[in-house]
Amino acid sequence: MSRTLIRNANVVTVDPDLRDIDGADILIEDDRILEVGRGLSAGEAEVIEAEGMIAMPGFVNAHIHTWQTGLRGVAADWTIKEYLRAMHAGLAGHFGPDDIRIGNHIGALNQINSGTTTLADWCHNNPTPDHTDAAVDGLEASGIRAVFLHGSPKPDPKPGQKHFSEIPMPADEVHRLRNGRLSSDDGLVTLGLAVLGPQMSVWEVCEADFKLAHDLDLVASMHISAQQMMTDDGFQRLAAAGHLGSRANVVHGNALDDRTLSFLVEHGVQFTLTPEVELQMGFGDPLTCRLRRLGGAISLGSDVESDMTGDMFAVTRFALQAARHEDNLVVRAETGAAPDTITIPMREAIEWATMGGARMLGLENRIGSLTPGKQADIVLLDARQLNMHPVIDPVASILFHAGIGNVDTVMIGGKLRKWGGRLTDAPSAAQLDALAESGRRILADHAKSLG
Repeated sequence: MSRTLIRNANVVTVDPDLRDIDGADILIEDDRILEVGRGLSAGEAEVIEAEGMIAMPGFVNAHIHTWQTGLRGVAADWTIKEYLRAMHAGLAGHFGPDDIRIGNHIGALNQINSGTTTLADWCHNNPTPDHTDAAVDGLEASGIRAVFLHGSPKPDPKPGQKHFSEIPMPADEVHRLRNGRLSSDDGLVTLGLAVLGPQMSVWEVCEADFKLAHDLDLVASMHISAQQMMTDDGFQRLAAAGHLGSRANVVHGNALDDRTLSFLVEHGVQFTLTPEVELQMGFGDPLTCRLRRLGGAISLGSDVESDMTGDMFAVTRFALQAARHEDNLVVRAETGAAPDTITIPMREAIEWATMGGARMLGLENRIGSLTPGKQADIVLLDARQLNMHPVIDPVASILFHAGIGNVDTVMIGGKLRKWGGRLTDAPSAAQLDALAESGRRILADHAKSLG
């Protein structure tokens, strides 16, 4: 048994009962938070002096395509149509297992470096078991907490092949993982499914994928990026089969009509929003304001690693300000003036980026807040730096002033993964070179294939 005491921090617990506690300590035993409060006894504990720092739960990045890390920047000028054509029907087919492994490894290390302690790795470029194992290898090597969401590729079919919309999730492969290396729900890396859903699959595939997730008690996450569904009544049929609920997750959903959105919220479906990518690629207005009015469950993700930074400070700030802007426009249209008061308090946004993601992944009893009994997934921000000092409201400091450069310490399950501003298991020069070479080769191979 080992104990660590984080002493004299400005603690933002994201726990509605504990709230914020300035000058507080966090006592950790092995992988769990034991106590949070002032003047805790250290005993034989290792002490981390945190005066001048803000302690917060690690961000939960609820939607990221980590496998694209080696192609950063290529999607910066793409719409969703261009992205689907160039990435999924093109570049994705040139990834080998080693490309997936190094992308996931370095991408996950970047998340840790940026203050994220849990990610939902939406892996839809795993055409073989070797690709899948390589993706999991990369996550495990980084030390991050992750839910590996097993997906399926979306290439153009060759003559005689079925379209991807007609191909169900490979059940044997999912069972291999569920009965093997990802069998535990208490591990650092656990299993979920990235399914096609009603928009991208025929009913038989949609039903099979959700039944597989239900039978194995896994989260089933789906992209909904357009109004037109391949299975028009898919959500109603899934609900009738008992497959909609808190273990179902819709990513995006911007184009959903009010009736369908209300139906999904009423059935407890979780939503993950990626506003920066959504606004660039043409999805429409983010769902944030509509979900708030309905009482829907909101989480946030950085999404396309080949397009946007995986920085959850930026993701959360952008999501909040975009939603405030949308509300402001409504008031201005009605009154001709700015609102009298702000419509969305900042504390909601930090909840989206922590507990919201935890709930989406079914991990709300383990992570997402600095609550005694939960996993010790803790981030310390150096608030003495010029961009943050002085701290008047620690939540305002986190959301509107902090950035990656303030992330001093990251602890995941009680283990230090970043300390004194440096990763404890930083990638080597050779690993960084391998990531860059992976991206160059994939781009070159794709260019050759186009003639």
